Amino acid sequence: MNETEQTPFDYNKAQDEATSWFNDYYKEAGKQIDTIAWAKGETNPFLDEYLNNFQGTPSKAIVIGCGLGDDAFALYAAGFDVTAIDISPEAIEWAKERFDGAEIDFKVADLFDLPEALLGQFDFVFEAFTIQSLPLALRDRVITAITSLMTPDAKILAVCNAKLDHEKFEGPPWPLTFNELRLFTMKECRELEFSIFENDSELSTLKVRAIFQKES
Repeated sequence: MNETEQTPFDYNKAQDEATSWFNDYYKEAGKQIDTIAWAKGETNPFLDEYLNNFQGTPSKAIVIGCGLGDDAFALYAAGFDVTAIDISPEAIEWAKERFDGAEIDFKVADLFDLPEALLGQFDFVFEAFTIQSLPLALRDRVITAITSLMTPDAKILAVCNAKLDHEKFEGPPWPLTFNELRLFTMKECRELEFSIFENDSELSTLKVRAIFQKES
C-alpha cells in the first residue's frame, strides 16, 4: 500500500466493538438494577414530563436501547402501542420479567441491522443516551437508523449528555455537541424543540432534550 493511502474505515468492526460488551454487562449484573450504571429503575424524567403534557392520541411508539424497560412501560401506561428494542438479549429478558403482563413488544434488535418490518412504522420514538454510547464515527449512521423507523410526521424525543465543541471526552460514553444532535435535521427532520440544561454529573456539565419531527 502506498504510504499516502489510508486503510478504509471498517464500520462493521467499529459497530461490533461498540456494542458487543452490552450483553455480558447485563448478565454480570445478576438482576441487580443498581449495578447497571445507566439504569435508574424509573422513567426518564424528560419522557415523564412529555407524557404528562401530551395532548394527542397515543399511537405506535418505539424505545431505542430500552434497557430494563421503564420508559417502554411509561409509554404503555399512557396508552401507546409500544415496541422496545435493545441489542442485549439479557436486557430484553430482564425487561420482560420486570413488566410481565404488560403488552409491550420487547425485541432484540441491532440498530445497524434493523428488521425490515420495523422500518417506517412508528409515530413516536424515544431515544435517551443510546447515541452517546457509540463512537463518534458512528453518529451519522445511528441517527440515520433511528429516523428510518419513523413514519411521516413522526416525532422523536431525544435526550443526551452534551458538551461544548472544545471539550474532549475519552468515552464511552461520548457526550454530543449541539450540532451532532442536530444531525436529525439532515435526515428529513425539522427541529421543534432544543432545550439545554445544566447537568450535575461527572460525565458532562450539560444535558439536552430535543424534539424533531419527520417531514411528511
